[in-house]
Formats: sequence, C-alpha cells, structure tokens
Amino acid sequence: MRIAIGGFLHESHSFAPLPTGWGEFVKPGGFPPLQKSATLLGVLRPTSCPAAGAIMVAEQEGIAIAPLAWGFANPAGPVTAEAFERIAALLVAALSDALEDGPLDGVYLDLHGAMVAVGFDDAEGEVLRRVRAVVGPDVPIAASLDPHANKTVAMVRYADVLVPFRTYPHIDMKPAGAQATRLLLRMIREKRRPAKAFRELDFWTPLPGQCTMVAPMAEVMAERARLAEAAGVWELGFCFGFPYADFPGCGMAIASFADTDEQAAQAADALARFITAKEPEFALGVVEAAEGVRRAMEGAGSGPVVLADTQDNPGGGGHGDTTGLLAELIRQGAQGAVLAPMNDAEAAAACHAAGEGATITLDLGGKSDGAPLRVTATVERLSDGRFTLTGPMGKGNPADLGPSALIRVAPGVRVIVVTRKMQGHDQALFRFIGVEPAEQRIVAVKSSVHFRADFQPIAQEVIVVAAPGPVVADPAVLPFTNVRPGLRLRPGANR
Repeated sequence: MRIAIGGFLHESHSFAPLPTGWGEFVKPGGFPPLQKSATLLGVLRPTSCPAAGAIMVAEQEGIAIAPLAWGFANPAGPVTAEAFERIAALLVAALSDALEDGPLDGVYLDLHGAMVAVGFDDAEGEVLRRVRAVVGPDVPIAASLDPHANKTVAMVRYADVLVPFRTYPHIDMKPAGAQATRLLLRMIREKRRPAKAFRELDFWTPLPGQCTMVAPMAEVMAERARLAEAAGVWELGFCFGFPYADFPGCGMAIASFADTDEQAAQAADALARFITAKEPEFALGVVEAAEGVRRAMEGAGSGPVVLADTQDNPGGGGHGDTTGLLAELIRQGAQGAVLAPMNDAEAAAACHAAGEGATITLDLGGKSDGAPLRVTATVERLSDGRFTLTGPMGKGNPADLGPSALIRVAPGVRVIVVTRKMQGHDQALFRFIGVEPAEQRIVAVKSSVHFRADFQPIAQEVIVVAAPGPVVADPAVLPFTNVRPGLRLRPGANR
C-alpha cells in the first residue's frame, strides 16, 4: 500500500491590513517552513503538526509514503495569487511525480480550512478540486482540518472524509492527522467510501466563545463525541468557523460520514439541534483594556494574572504589533508586567544595534495600523529568536522569530520584541529570552484562546481584553458584503 501526504494551511482574515505572500510560508515563525517532497518527512515527523500524525500512522503500519509539499503561514490577510498558485503547483506537481513512480492507494492532506486566496474565496475547496482532478474519482482522499475551518460544499464534495481537531486551544493537531489517516486506510482496505451529510448553521460565534475548555463549547464537543459513537458513524466533524472571511461559505458547519445516508444525516442533524439550542450561551464578552489592566493590578495570588490581547491575535489575522494594551500597562503604572510577543523587526534591529544595557528611544509597534508607541527603552537581553516550543499546542515545533530583544519600557513593564510574528500561546516564548512566566505578576499575550493551554495552569486569573486591533471581538462590526443571506453575525442577533 502507498499513500501520498502533503499540506497547505492558512487562516485568512478578509479585513486584515497585510496580505499573506510567499515569504510568509517560507519563514512562518512558530511552525516549520515550506517543505518540498525531499525534506517533508524528516522535518514534520518530530512536530505537533497534523501531518506528523499521518506520518506516524503510515510508518507504524508499514505503509509506503509519497511525500508531496507542505506549507503553513501565520494568519493574516488573504493569500496572494502568486503564493497560492506557487504552493498549489508544488503540491500538484509532486503528486504527479508520485503517480509517475507508481499507483497511489490514497491521499492525505493537512489543510486548515479557512484559507481565502486572491481569485479563490474557498481556497481549500480549490486545492481539493485540483488534487481530485489529478488522482481521479477512484483514489480516496482524507484531510484533517482546523476547527476554525469555514467548511464548504466543495470541500465535502472533493474529499471522502474530513477530520477537524476537537480542541481549542488546539492540543490534538497530531491526533487529528492520525485519525484522518486511519480512516483513509479503512477506505482503502474495505474498498468503500462513507456516505456524507453536510449542514451549515445560521449563526456565528466570536472566537472567545469557541474555547472548548469552558461552556458552552465544552458541552457541544462532549455531545459531538457521544453522537459519534452511534452505529455506522465514521466521523462527525464540527467546524466552528472563522468569522472574519467575507464569502458565502463562512460560518459554522457539520460534516458527518457514515455507512449510510440516513446514519450520516441523523448524526449531523442531532448535533445541529444541540448547537442551535446553545446559541445564547455563545455570546461571551470581553473587557476593555483599561478595566483589564486595573483588575490585573489588583490581583494577588499564587500566580500571574494573564491578559489576552484578543483583538491583535496573530492567530486570527492580527499583525501582533498594536500598542493599546501596552500603553495602558504603562499609563496605569503596572508592576512586574511582561508583554509578548511584540512583532517589530525595525525595533528588534535597533535593539541589536544598540546592544545589551543600552537605552534607546523607539517608535515601538504600530507598523500595521500606523499607531506606534514612542518609548524610552533599556535593552536587557538579546536573542537570535530560535527555540523549540514546549507547550501542549506546539511541543517540538521549531520557532524562528528572528533577532529578538527583551526591553524595559517603564519601571514595571517589559516587552519581548521579535522580528517575525507568532501567537503568544507557549511559555517558551518568554523563556527563550530569560523570562519565567510563572514568576511575573502580569503576563500579557497576543492571543484569543490558544494561550489557555499553556498559561491557564499557572494563572491566578485570566482576563480577555479588547484593545485596538483587527481581530475584533465582535466580528459583526466588520463591513461584510459577501456572506450568505440570513446569517446572524452574532449569537442571538440579526444582521
């Protein structure tokens, strides 16, 4: 038996200020860089990426692997036409080469599911269409998805099974890739494909309300697991949607795969009813930055207060460089506070040029929104920005954030400045430059939910705050023009 393994991942924010080009896939920060067939297996095998789970299962079962291409870029604006066509071409060309070497029994693809590219609003649907066109109708295709996928009719049509992660924070990426591959091998061995049912829900949920560690999403995912045990069900996948993509396929969706059409439909409909009944509970709020900082300064306990700068989340399309929360920490005179990561290549270069111990004036951050913060900073420590992630989400993944610096911008406030953006979801992002998060009074991270996996266990309190940034806590305020009619852009409300 021989299967192909490849991937193409991006989460695209239609209104983010900066597009996603080829370079963002070549050097993506906290994930492996773009891989071609010769290096894919060796680079991805030790990571937490979904493709690593596919590789693991195939190798455990003695399945021959035809590696294709794999690329990831951090969330930002839509993928440029050049980047999409080049990476899709790499993937399809490697698939063609693999077929030249002999028949393929199946294809596994590591996809995100929320990629928008110039020319293709449903970019993953287009990738799957191209792969299906090359391998033909008789070769099964399985894919893993991020649960923030905007799952579409085309994705369900061209793939035979789709397996989203079950968690947010995403601590089961590798298991999802493994499960998709097990189902692929089942299709090959049993020489059959499951029946499909696809259901779209008619309301959106904001990112903070999608966390599977708390209600209501924890209850939804428990019910999903229960329904997935029904007779004949192969996979019951629920995608929460990424509510920043301006196209008709954006939103929450369910895809069920089972022995029969009836079994698939019953599982999908039951989960849809359960989620719909929970709609009012998804409307979880955040606090303004000033209130969050005030509460953090009042906190006193066995661990730090963690502030999540949700609207500048690099994992949702933010650039990781807005300064609203930092300015508030300085204004209120916070003590023992560290903010990370601040994505500012120019400031990081200036710190390295000045050297450790130097005091310099910086226009910090604000490169994406034109609102930098002028600070007088002391350079406390410098780094090349290379380290390995250790947290539940990214353990084993290589990080290369470029020249980085730890700077003090006020008596009680420090900032970790990096050259390439990364979401603040891993304590290694502090430790690589000599800061132990558990020893701080206030830890500020640019993240919406992923930080909870590694930081919630050390926190005396978690506060999600809204400072200026593109990943707005309430997506309904954005100027959507292409979402499908009748979709409620916030729980319990009409457009």
